[in-house]
Amino acid sequence: MHQSLLLKENSLRERKRPRVTKKARPELELSRNPMAKIELLLQALTPQFHADTLRRLLSQRGLERFIGSVAFVQRDGVDALANELKRVAKRTVFFIGIRNNITSLQAVRRLLELRVKVFAVDTGARSPIFHPKLFVFQRKRNASVIIGSANITFSGLHNNVEAGALLSLDLRNTEDTDFLLSTIATLDGLEARFPSHVFEIPNAAAAAGLFRQGRLIDEDVVVAPVVRLTVRTGERDNLGRMPLARHPRPARLGRHVAARRKTVRIPSIFAPIKSAEFVLIWESRELSERDLNVPSGSNTNATGSMLWKKGAADNIDQRHFFRDEVFSRLRWRPDSSRRHIERAEADFQIVVKGLNYSTFRLRLSHNTDRTSVSYGQRNSMTQIHWGPALPVVAKRDLLRRIMSLYRRNSKPPEFLIEID
Repeated sequence: MHQSLLLKENSLRERKRPRVTKKARPELELSRNPMAKIELLLQALTPQFHADTLRRLLSQRGLERFIGSVAFVQRDGVDALANELKRVAKRTVFFIGIRNNITSLQAVRRLLELRVKVFAVDTGARSPIFHPKLFVFQRKRNASVIIGSANITFSGLHNNVEAGALLSLDLRNTEDTDFLLSTIATLDGLEARFPSHVFEIPNAAAAAGLFRQGRLIDEDVVVAPVVRLTVRTGERDNLGRMPLARHPRPARLGRHVAARRKTVRIPSIFAPIKSAEFVLIWESRELSERDLNVPSGSNTNATGSMLWKKGAADNIDQRHFFRDEVFSRLRWRPDSSRRHIERAEADFQIVVKGLNYSTFRLRLSHNTDRTSVSYGQRNSMTQIHWGPALPVVAKRDLLRRIMSLYRRNSKPPEFLIEID
């Protein structure tokens, strides 16, 4: 009864309140106008990913201008947006960071091929670097802005855990319009404010000059990561890979290996690879129990070895690539009992989840029989025998990870296997 009386009393009070007119509160009229809608982009933890959102916004009708501002640009990131960028190239400007050991000559050349305008931002030092990630889509009546963490790389647009705020602006709203215009003015004003550090890259020759000065990298030469910790005793953690939404990345094949193929044209500006560096040769797809010889039951054939397959490099012939190119400089000898099998040995550093387990002397074998069923089915003919490294690799926490093979062009060649 008491609660019912209170509700009735409050209702009467509401009726007695004076109405607020437009004259008394003119700002209310503005607040009734449509305002910016904000959405969260949380890549890899949700179905949304940045490449799809960028392609959708680039494809919307009436786009008058697109501005991209990122720290890092690589060719596969540009390729992911290439079709859409080509259609709006005359209305597109990119501000990209350089001198950061990630932005590549190949990426800049790809942007220039698409005929977009490219400005480099060079802080003149290794630290700090130009790091903002900002995408602006301007249309006549509305606009969209993405502010977040994603760069124009394949991982940044697809697989990394990246966050972004997608702002949908209504240009009938004063605050939305002011935000858009001030953002554009800030980016457009960078060249005038910092003429020595913010400058247009007009053509491929200018990009090549930046490469020769060390301000762009050659992304086809992927050097093994620096590993500072060596595990000599004890066990590493058993944490498996986080089950994130993943998109298969394009094939990456080391330029110094691919150069032997007639279809690959290598510009003369690239510097020779130093023999002291481990350089990426091949990447796997997600590792399986059979690859790592992880015991799981009757379905796993624990051979103690792994076949070298195409992996992420779909453009190779796995029957010949590893024996005739990757491991060609090893000393191969026929097996004493099976003459169609060749055998060799090599030194492999093994790095797992950032920990260096030192160097193992491992055996390789290759089946030379071209009349076999496996050869006719275009299966792999070369394998690595894990031997003393088996306790390091035969772990369940390594399933679904990626294996990378690096080579050092020493005599004899040395190799590094990274699983991460």
